[in-house]
Amino acid sequence: MALFTIQSPFASNPIKTKDDVRAYLVGLLDPLAPHTSPGGARVHLGYTGTHYDDIAAQLEGFSRPIWGLASLLAGGGEYAGTHRWVKGFESGTDPNGDEFWGYMRDKDQRMVECSAIGFALAVAKDRLWDPLSEQAKNNFAKWLASMNDKEMPNTNWLWFRVFANLGLTKVGHPLGSKERMKKDLDHLDTFYIGDGWSRDGPEGVVQLDYYSSSFAIQFAQLAYSKLAQDDDPERCEEFRNRARKFAFDFVHYFDEEGRGIPFGRSLTYRAAMSSFWGALAFADVELPAPLTWGAIKGLQLRNLRYWAKQPGAYYPDGTMTIGYCYPNHNMTENYNSPGSPYWFCKAFAVLALPESHPFWAAQEEPYPAALRNTVKFLEKPLHIASNLGGHTFLLSSGQQCSYPVKQSAAKYGKLAYSSAFGYSVPVGSLTLEELGGDNTLALSDDAGEVWKCRRETKEARVEWEGSGEGRKGKWLRSMWYPWKGVEIETWLVPPQPDTPLWHLRVHRIKSDRKLWSAEGGFAIYGQGKDGRALEPSTGENFGTLERGSEARAASRAGVSGIAELGNGGSSSRKGKAMRTDANTNLMVPRAVLPTLMDEHGPTGDKSIWFVTAVYGLPAIGDEEGAKPGWEHDWNKRPIVPGELLQLML
Repeated sequence: MALFTIQSPFASNPIKTKDDVRAYLVGLLDPLAPHTSPGGARVHLGYTGTHYDDIAAQLEGFSRPIWGLASLLAGGGEYAGTHRWVKGFESGTDPNGDEFWGYMRDKDQRMVECSAIGFALAVAKDRLWDPLSEQAKNNFAKWLASMNDKEMPNTNWLWFRVFANLGLTKVGHPLGSKERMKKDLDHLDTFYIGDGWSRDGPEGVVQLDYYSSSFAIQFAQLAYSKLAQDDDPERCEEFRNRARKFAFDFVHYFDEEGRGIPFGRSLTYRAAMSSFWGALAFADVELPAPLTWGAIKGLQLRNLRYWAKQPGAYYPDGTMTIGYCYPNHNMTENYNSPGSPYWFCKAFAVLALPESHPFWAAQEEPYPAALRNTVKFLEKPLHIASNLGGHTFLLSSGQQCSYPVKQSAAKYGKLAYSSAFGYSVPVGSLTLEELGGDNTLALSDDAGEVWKCRRETKEARVEWEGSGEGRKGKWLRSMWYPWKGVEIETWLVPPQPDTPLWHLRVHRIKSDRKLWSAEGGFAIYGQGKDGRALEPSTGENFGTLERGSEARAASRAGVSGIAELGNGGSSSRKGKAMRTDANTNLMVPRAVLPTLMDEHGPTGDKSIWFVTAVYGLPAIGDEEGAKPGWEHDWNKRPIVPGELLQLML
């Protein structure tokens, strides 16, 4: 029985040349025209709400595509609809006009949109600023500068004001404040913690997600280093040095097919997570080996190709959906408007480069061979990245959002995050199926009516063997306290060369009450070849397996499994291939989650131990299912480190 599938409107674009990338961008810009207001200043793409007002939301729909449009124009390209944005700048900043955006207040969402606008003025002045009348220019400058005396969040938002002033100074308007820009930059530099990484906030913040890279900070540093070189050369060189260091870590967040590892918030920005690679090229950074311009080109273009092929990322008219691989409001934040996904357009920064630039002149190269089949301990973000055996994922302990964010336990608190399988978010609050508890240890103290997952991690650190340059990473270790009187200590052990598709989790639990537990592996596409739910199967064919203390699921997406090893532990959990509620997972709307479940009495002065082995083997490219022979790898279980076994005695 053949399944009827709908292709993305961009699926036929090979995305290999600058013209191909330009065509992709134009294909995203053109559908916005029918949704644009008569004066051009507002783009209305839907009716869902945000914590800010509708005018600010419609400004998002106007401003965020400018990341791509300005880059296209800066690189000598043409776009027939450019007049819509020029007209919008005039009407949106006219305080007496019907489409006025409104002057900024303290911590106003409008501030966010000033980043793209300031960038556009800096790189495409002749196309977006010069055509305006003198009155329109003064209105525009007054509106943009209205943020200079306002309070801003103590986060990456400060970069938005930097770019507002950078844009105004680049067009020569006196309202652009170099003094304000310097103060903001000096403060942003206090977020830097070394090895190329910056926190998304002051000391005490442990948030090092895509905002620390492509969404905001690293991208902004690189763009600034190109545009402010003459005025601020020392800082610009420092930003380039940070980027060179950061690239060594960030490359591990991408797989050979171009997918980034979904982690953290704002994932509806999609390809913006790869825009760091284009920003490296925009800033003409001298690349550190083994990175070459061909490798950088591959990292950027493969990610764009991946998103071009995702039909669920677009509505039939070509506008973008809110979600990840398909429309999904369960995973969004309260600041995601229908225009928010167009932060995606930061990935088109490479269009600002001439054809002669090494990025375009180089032959595209595959993922660097020297970085394949590696495990990398990333000390600053408290991650361990692995691509052994063809599965790119990270182990995580220690990050959490410093302010309330929807589904923050899922976005920051899970034990593992995969480029192939994504992560899941809750769609309700009463059942495990609603929880979407992949890669987490879920606990209940009321027979399963309410489940808690790790959200706030304590005492997280990488533990090493040896010292100095010769030291070797062992695992991530951390604590979690879901209730008073309950403590969980967790060790996350990366894959080993002889069992490359398995990683280990060891949990020590001490509790003053009875608990119910459910630990999940990777959530995986849960349908068979006929499109119906997977059925039980004991062989390598598609299906699920529940056998004693193990569970697994095999489908066109590959294989996911979980097993209780025992090995000195005191648990006798049972395996279940759980069918999670629809639309929990970011990548597939119907998923199966291999899970280990049990109930446990109070521990008293002793502890109980869980020793968990988690298996993940993604399908490669367009292949249907995992490579033949995977059951041999499944049956070869990993060995628990002796040091951890000793702790269990």
